[in-house]
Amino acid sequence: MKLLMLGGTEYVGRAIAEDALERGWDVTVFHRGRHDAPPGVDSLHGDRTAPGGLAALAEGEWDLVVDTWGGAPVAVRDAARLLHGRVGHYTYISSRSVYAYPSPPGLGEDAPVVEGSPDAETVDYAEDKRGGELAALAVFGEEHALLVRAGLIVGPYENVGRLPWWLGRAARGGPMVAPGPRGLRLQYIDVRDLARWTLDAARDGRGGAYNLASPLGHATMGTLLESVAAVTGGGAELRWTAPGVIEEAGVQPWIELPIWLPEGELYDYMFGGDVSKALAAGLVCRPVEETVADTWSWLQGIGGAAPQRPDRPEKGISAEQEAALLA
Repeated sequence: MKLLMLGGTEYVGRAIAEDALERGWDVTVFHRGRHDAPPGVDSLHGDRTAPGGLAALAEGEWDLVVDTWGGAPVAVRDAARLLHGRVGHYTYISSRSVYAYPSPPGLGEDAPVVEGSPDAETVDYAEDKRGGELAALAVFGEEHALLVRAGLIVGPYENVGRLPWWLGRAARGGPMVAPGPRGLRLQYIDVRDLARWTLDAARDGRGGAYNLASPLGHATMGTLLESVAAVTGGGAELRWTAPGVIEEAGVQPWIELPIWLPEGELYDYMFGGDVSKALAAGLVCRPVEETVADTWSWLQGIGGAAPQRPDRPEKGISAEQEAALLA
């Protein structure tokens, strides 16, 4: 197979490119040149936001294209139009954020979505992703456009600071806030499971939208943080802390305590997706212990400090906030 990756040097795109290489596929990566591409790919350079930025894609044919773009929908529209007729199938890595908020748990791919336009400049994340979906569909149609609506993504190469923050905190040891309850069920996707399923689905010609995340409860806050504490050496002492105590302290879920959300409307929205369609189409999710261990190994291999996207807020609570919670 000949794969064109739009993106492919960081996180999701890199995981997909590496999975394709492991299959023996011919991989071309189109990127801005800000980060090194995976060894073994052909690189094309261009900036999709600049006039003439797609010039490097003016020639060439590929079996599949995977697009990880998360900005202005017009960039997806322009790439899809340019590649139409020279690519057999278009995959757009979208997000479960396209669903209208709030929404009750258990909704599938036919749930209401936010407004979006394929002709829009940058609006906000949800509308940008929906506009990107519409751009891919407008050019390739549902039969040849796969929309991967990913949930929370974790694993090696993470550049948004969620799991790496917990690993770094646990590595420092000592009493550590563990937001409860311990049995709180999580829903996420390891980036490598996303990559494997996406390429399988694209190769098989699947089209339309798929929620891509683990079944709710594949892991819990307990199994996640206990794995984090164990893999970093066991020096961290988990102190399970009730949601009410955290709320009273003014600590922000999701941002200051990454991944964690107390039960309620936002929890239902973020962790309540019906993923039965993807499971029926072959999705397999590796154990949380493997995700945690491999992310820790990757962090150690790059010196312990994870990359951080400049357009995302840094995660985690300060030592002072944690001490106050533990007092």
